[in-house]
Amino acid sequence: MANLFGILTAIVLALAALVAFKNKEAYDAGVVETANQKELLAESKKRLAAAKEVLAALPVERAGVDAEAEAFTTAEAAEAKKNADLKAEVDTMTTKIASNKEQLDGIREKTAKIGNINELATKLRATSSELEELTQSISGAEAKLANLTAQNATAEGQIKAGKTKFEEFNSGRSISSLKTRIRSIYPNWGFVTLASGNNAGVVANSTLDVVRGGETVAKLLVTAVESSTASASIVPDSLKADATLMVGDQVVPGQKSTAPATAN
Repeated sequence: MANLFGILTAIVLALAALVAFKNKEAYDAGVVETANQKELLAESKKRLAAAKEVLAALPVERAGVDAEAEAFTTAEAAEAKKNADLKAEVDTMTTKIASNKEQLDGIREKTAKIGNINELATKLRATSSELEELTQSISGAEAKLANLTAQNATAEGQIKAGKTKFEEFNSGRSISSLKTRIRSIYPNWGFVTLASGNNAGVVANSTLDVVRGGETVAKLLVTAVESSTASASIVPDSLKADATLMVGDQVVPGQKSTAPATAN
């Protein structure tokens, strides 16, 4: 009977030790989970603060784009007026040269009929000198016109680029020339960070494509933008079944998303 009691006591002690061990494991797991949740909360707060900063900066950036577009438009109008004035001047000179040539032809015709006269030769030399001066003046005017035309073309290109940037900004799309890459990936939380931000043309709430080998393997929705980096959620069900996102994957603008940005 004593042996049986001893065996039962040993079994009870073993069970108690097992329960204590399991409780210790559960406690350790709870500590790790609590630390993970705290880290996730800190990251979410940081992303929320960044999003608020971007939201506050948007009116200023838009005002800057408006001012830039207005300045380009004013410059374009000024260059157009200069070109019109210069063209009018060239036309006047061209008409005058034609008239001088006509007079010179008349003088040559008269000279051929009446012979070499000193007075006529003097007038002819004066007319030739004037014609040469006019020719040089026209050459200078043409060079100036070519230079102004080139300047106008440059201004038009800048205006077009400014208007394109403004239109894309208003439409909620990232700049069409944007080319960036994935900097880091957080698969458990469903988002990535990018190597570029609003300085490169990344716009909040815009859709981006992850491209590999010329093929779109996933889509991203920009949730927060800073000057040189951005965060983007992985659009659900957009990742190809046989693909895995990798650091360094190329990211380019996609179509405008109709889904609202959500924080993970």
